[in-house]
Amino acid sequence: MVLAPLAAQAQAPLRELLASMNRAPGHADPASPVLPFGRFERLHMARLLVLEAPTPLDIGMHDVPPRPFEPALVFLGDCDGPAGALLEEMAREAGTGLRRIFSHCRDFDDDTDLLAWMLAHEQRPSASYVNWIGRTVRQVREERALHEALRRQLETEPPSAAEADPLLLRERLVRFAQAERAAGRLVLSPPEPTPQDWRRRNLAHRIGVPLAALALAPPLLVAAPVLALMLRRREKTDPDFAPAPDPAHRRATAALEDHDVTNAFTVFGDLKPGRFRRWTTQALLVLLDYASRHIYGRGYLTRVQTIHFARWVFLDDRRRLFFASNYDGSLESYMDDFINKVAWGINLVFSNGVGYPRSNWLIGGGARDERKYKRVLHRHQLVTDVWYKAYPGLTALDLQRNSAIRRGVERSDMSHREAREWLALL
Repeated sequence: MVLAPLAAQAQAPLRELLASMNRAPGHADPASPVLPFGRFERLHMARLLVLEAPTPLDIGMHDVPPRPFEPALVFLGDCDGPAGALLEEMAREAGTGLRRIFSHCRDFDDDTDLLAWMLAHEQRPSASYVNWIGRTVRQVREERALHEALRRQLETEPPSAAEADPLLLRERLVRFAQAERAAGRLVLSPPEPTPQDWRRRNLAHRIGVPLAALALAPPLLVAAPVLALMLRRREKTDPDFAPAPDPAHRRATAALEDHDVTNAFTVFGDLKPGRFRRWTTQALLVLLDYASRHIYGRGYLTRVQTIHFARWVFLDDRRRLFFASNYDGSLESYMDDFINKVAWGINLVFSNGVGYPRSNWLIGGGARDERKYKRVLHRHQLVTDVWYKAYPGLTALDLQRNSAIRRGVERSDMSHREAREWLALL
């Protein structure tokens, strides 16, 4: 994530430039001459947007004067491998277009070192989620091609009477896939090795966070009654404020939705004032990040399976929180998914945001008030000016299915039941 304040009077021409990069409202042309996202084979999803504070006056409900927030440009990408390597590649391959985009920022000029500038303006997430850690763009595309080839083969040569036996039909399809690979028409690359330094950092994180929590447990247990009273007192006195979103703003965000099976979602807002709320949010994001990295990296974020990537980023000296996700389905179904399946998890983090419906002991209430919850999200949602997806038309469940198809092709044998289940994937 690269973030930089905009120059004076730059917002209108920047939005015009960003709109020229799209082939549908908010949806990037992968071959745009400004920034050809499709050229970068390690880039899963990306977005460009003008970041503004959508509800800057709401914090006044807490008797705190509003803090100004300068409009800024955000570039955000989800990629395979180190972020710095992607930025280096983009600076080398699309430097002219990136300079056109970033020239609207306050501290960027013709002599600026593009890569150094992007790295200097990088914003690290406090928590992030990846649907399937280790699945690369190349793997997604190769497995999609395999699925499509097997489907076409079944349509071209439907199963014979003898192939009512699922093992015989699977054997024919496996032979077909092997022949296509031998001819170079299908490619199934072996998994890329996980870098050793990543393994070491990940292991240190897996062990270090529980050890830190264990060390903090005794003083936290002693302080728990006081902390609980402080929390509950604040929850009971939180302003109950959930006005309807501005219709024009809702139309602007809705116009960008449902051009693909996947959508982009971006929200930004103030945290409730005080160190207690800020420290609580920081601690909960540490736990969320730990769970995302070590528990929920195989297709699920608790019970939700529709999210490809998500990140939570503190901004403005940790007084504001930025959230961005890429999810399957409509926004309405996305919100309902969380309300029905994991409202307690949403409350843990977002109940510390200004305007969020009142929660009870962090996990109760909150998102369970559907009308207020949806109003809050709509009011804090930002227009995503440009959004790119490397594999349009594929949901997170489609990616899992295609990987299962590949595993079935590469297995040496199967039982009758397993062969029937595998064929059902086609």
